[in-house]
Amino acid sequence: MSEQLLELKGSLFPLSVLSYKELSVSALQQQLSQKLAQAPAFFYQAPIILNVTDCQQAPDFNAIKQLFSELKLVLVGVCGANAELKQLAQQAGLAALQLGKEAKPTVSKPEEVPVEAGANAPMDSKIVEQAVRSGQQIYAKGADLIIKGTVGAGAEVIADGNIHIYGTLRGKAIAGAAGDNSKRIYCYNLQAELISIAGNYWLSESLQGEFWGKASCIKLQDDQLVLAELV
Repeated sequence: MSEQLLELKGSLFPLSVLSYKELSVSALQQQLSQKLAQAPAFFYQAPIILNVTDCQQAPDFNAIKQLFSELKLVLVGVCGANAELKQLAQQAGLAALQLGKEAKPTVSKPEEVPVEAGANAPMDSKIVEQAVRSGQQIYAKGADLIIKGTVGAGAEVIADGNIHIYGTLRGKAIAGAAGDNSKRIYCYNLQAELISIAGNYWLSESLQGEFWGKASCIKLQDDQLVLAELV
């Protein structure tokens, strides 16, 4: 029997989404350069999706793609495109993707801090003993992730399992990265740039409410993200 050389599986990878506001290429370059200067290591060769929902006129995708290459970014595709923009993007060698799901915050009753690292089935744990700084990315493949410190702004922590942060979460936290919607995120001080579980996410603007700056748990319930205070 011949050995199977190819195996195709579905998976979930964190991608940054850039909202495009019909800027000229030169204006886009200026604004992107300013953003990249804040955390050059974090964005180096980062895969980017261009959100063109607000575009009334067709962008020059080839010029934008070239600009991204010069800035050491990887333009993977576009989202929020109508039929015309999808066709133009595909002609430029870009993927046309569906918009992700940004759920509205839902408040749940207080939740006790779990004794075990896993919220459900036991998993191996990857433990980080120090703070995660801006520009760093930590990935716990097939495991829970335990951070014994702060996750700084511009940092990204990712786990196929649950994420436990014994400090302030200022960066991005992505749990259930392999698609498991039973995973959760726990942190002692919620000030996140982004929270995501199995592809469902909240941005910072959606989190700045009752639980901002508090010990919190984020989980999925009936396909909706739910936020609860840790007690």
